[in-house]
Amino acid sequence: MDPYLGQEILGQFRIIQRLGQGGMGSVYKAEQPSMDRLVAVKILHTRLASRPDLVTRFKREARAMSRLTHPNTVRVFLYGEMEMGGALYIVMEFLDGPDLMRAMRREGPMDVPRAAKVMIQVCGALEEAHNAAIVHRDLKPENIVLTTQGGIADFPKVLDFGLAKIRDMPQHRVGGPILTQQGMVFGTPEFMSPEQAQGIELDRRTDIYSLGVIFYELISGKLPFKVNNPMDFVAHHIKSPPIPIPERAPDRTFGPLTWPVIARALEKDPAKRYQTAVEFAGALTTLLDGQNVSQATFSVPPAAPAPASSLSGMDTARIPAVRAAPAGAPATAPRIAPQPAAPAEPAVPAAAAARTAPHAPVQAAPAPAPAPAPASQPAGVSRGVVLLLVAIIAALVVALIAVFATKSPAPPPELPPHVRQLPFV
Repeated sequence: MDPYLGQEILGQFRIIQRLGQGGMGSVYKAEQPSMDRLVAVKILHTRLASRPDLVTRFKREARAMSRLTHPNTVRVFLYGEMEMGGALYIVMEFLDGPDLMRAMRREGPMDVPRAAKVMIQVCGALEEAHNAAIVHRDLKPENIVLTTQGGIADFPKVLDFGLAKIRDMPQHRVGGPILTQQGMVFGTPEFMSPEQAQGIELDRRTDIYSLGVIFYELISGKLPFKVNNPMDFVAHHIKSPPIPIPERAPDRTFGPLTWPVIARALEKDPAKRYQTAVEFAGALTTLLDGQNVSQATFSVPPAAPAPASSLSGMDTARIPAVRAAPAGAPATAPRIAPQPAAPAEPAVPAAAAARTAPHAPVQAAPAPAPAPAPASQPAGVSRGVVLLLVAIIAALVVALIAVFATKSPAPPPELPPHVRQLPFV
């Protein structure tokens, strides 16, 4: 009989049922009446409380998880040591949903877009942990739970940081051996990175390898090596190349980019893998359409002066031209294509032209020059009216000249010579 079932612990939690049990402790579903919510309580086995090394691991899990706030990481509300018996505990949010392993057993392998969407969110949770100098080291399908949060289905939660390595905390020794020393191997054999299997120093890239194995299994239902003994995975992770996923699951259809994306995550050399969880997430976004056969090539045109009347003040030099790869061409990852110094007007597909018709065109070739406007023309007066007024004024001037010419006084009549010569009296 479980001593905690039906009991109230810590003065505020009532244990309802046991959800699971592992080597270090048990996880219970409990209610917290004061907050009107359900919680999960993880309690270390009492018989292990005298093991300083295991107590250290338990405390490290609580400390690591309490520092993380990403929505895809399970939230820690409280942790500490019980007054009676000295058992250690963690109080976390209650997750109502299956882990990835149970989801695969119930529904079978996921399609690529759905699995990629889930893994992108997991990458976000790990990026926060890695930036806090926390390496999980035990990623596997059982440690990722699918929930519905805020009406969003397939909302993953990363949990169980029991093997997490907190790189910026020097106090790894608490009355026992150092758990992170070189040469010691922890984790799950099926999902270990090569460096983890060899017991050498680890960094964030070991989690990326584990994510690659999880994604491989999530969409194929199989692991990347054919072995019968789980411990044989350790040797295969170190020496054997993974089986390409189309060969491992020939009955399933994968786009041409699916295996290249996974293969880079499963590189033996950490320097050849994705270097961050964000980089891996970026590669996974290319698989969201389910086909990944016509990847876009993004071309950035050279900078050019903005036109006098640009649409909403947009800088057209910063708007990339998008060209779809021709049909039948081999799919490639998005890349930046170099542009010539004076590019000709790019060819735009009919569908793209129809989408961009109402907006200002983004192209290098200038538009035809408009007809020159008449010089010094009065605002609001047409050219014909001006010419008519000029003609009328000219006609009036001519008429006035003619009138004045007809009314000029005639010269006086010329006098006879004898009269002109008379002297004045």
